[in-house]
Amino acid sequence: MRNFFEKSDLSRSEAENIVSNTLNKCDDGELFLEDSKSESIVLDDNKIKNSSYSSDLGYGFRAISGEVVAYSHSNDISKSSLKQSSESLKSTLKSTKGNYNHSIPKSNKKYYENINPIEQKSLKEKIEILNKVNDYLRSKDNNVKQVTANFSGEQKSIEIIRSGGETLSDVRPLIRFNVSVMLDKNGRKESGVYGIGGRNSYESYLKEDNWKKVCDEALRIASVNLESKPAPAGEMKVVLGPGWPAILIHEAVGHGLEGDFNRKKTSAFHNLMGQKVASEGVTIVDDGTIDNRRGSLSIDDEGTPTEKTILIENGILKNFMQDRLNARLMKTRSTGSGRRENYKHIVLPRMRNTMMLNGNHTQEEMIKSVDKGIFAVSFGGGQVDITSGKFVFNCTEAYEIINGKIGSPIKGATLIGDGPSILKEVTMVGNDMMLDPGIGTCGKAGQGVPVGVAQPSILISKMTVGGTKL
Repeated sequence: MRNFFEKSDLSRSEAENIVSNTLNKCDDGELFLEDSKSESIVLDDNKIKNSSYSSDLGYGFRAISGEVVAYSHSNDISKSSLKQSSESLKSTLKSTKGNYNHSIPKSNKKYYENINPIEQKSLKEKIEILNKVNDYLRSKDNNVKQVTANFSGEQKSIEIIRSGGETLSDVRPLIRFNVSVMLDKNGRKESGVYGIGGRNSYESYLKEDNWKKVCDEALRIASVNLESKPAPAGEMKVVLGPGWPAILIHEAVGHGLEGDFNRKKTSAFHNLMGQKVASEGVTIVDDGTIDNRRGSLSIDDEGTPTEKTILIENGILKNFMQDRLNARLMKTRSTGSGRRENYKHIVLPRMRNTMMLNGNHTQEEMIKSVDKGIFAVSFGGGQVDITSGKFVFNCTEAYEIINGKIGSPIKGATLIGDGPSILKEVTMVGNDMMLDPGIGTCGKAGQGVPVGVAQPSILISKMTVGGTKL
């Protein structure tokens, strides 16, 4: 574990005293220390285009009184810097008469190993694999026009010091391996993208030439898109495949179940606790406790152990995702969902691994029940309005369904709707739940954090599909 005071004129006991003195009349707060190391290596157009390594060290100091948050951060861990931050927080919170809450439950559970993935393979080894990826894809299909592949990895060591000297720490590895391939056939160009990742080492994902599976999937998606025809438009039934399509649930529903939007009553769900908000059989959880997953955390960025939070159970709204501030103001408890991009950012209630749990139906049953509709296997970008839950998502792999059978691949399909309505249109929930491959990053208030999603296949009985077919 990183010793943040090893090369500083500030001792741990001095830091603890400054924290306690600053926060003794506040409702909450902490000193958040972070040491991060990250790398990125990109191959494009038959050569290594970019290789970067960066490290960052700093702290964020937060004091909370009522619902007012004072925050100061610095990349200088020193006595003068921390004292200056302390004075800044005190001057911001001129009237502080809160009761500092010490209670954070403790847990010894770890959901990933204390490793630095960057150091586990040499730069030379990583470049060799990227070159192999390039050669492998170009040898598999003469129509390959362009190959882009990249590794990204990081290790974050964090320590949280709370008033009274309470200290919590975590070491978080994270890796991602991505492949994009473009095919050019008879003047038509189409791309396929696929990636894998999680809180693990590169080796765990790439041993025994497992990188070939990523290449094959990217090539398969590009080949499917080469055969695609313009997507139909209109209101129709939609079958969502398992795994990554849960990004629609994440965006259209998940954000609306975060505590801050509900405390401020800007979420479509803010006054629906205990009410039916989805079809029976729809259960959605946010789980930070799955081993090695991209969205998993041993503790959140306030030091609270993460958990499996049931958000919607058999259609009934049960919980919101909470950090400490919003939980206190809403007179409930933190769900271990307080997250920040890094020490420069304040904590917000955020998703971890957001999942719809299994039902009883098969994907085959769903397809057979559709006379005319689409089967959406993967999504790209999307847009969501948190207040209304309205969304637009672009399908990156989709097929038409005609008379209960999967037909031709289609291109240019967009799914349009709103989260609260879509939940009530789910008429079948599959028994084939899959986790996404480990590539998700969620944006909120200018902060990006790694997340995961999962779901089984689901049938949505009525949805607006935007298409390109004339």
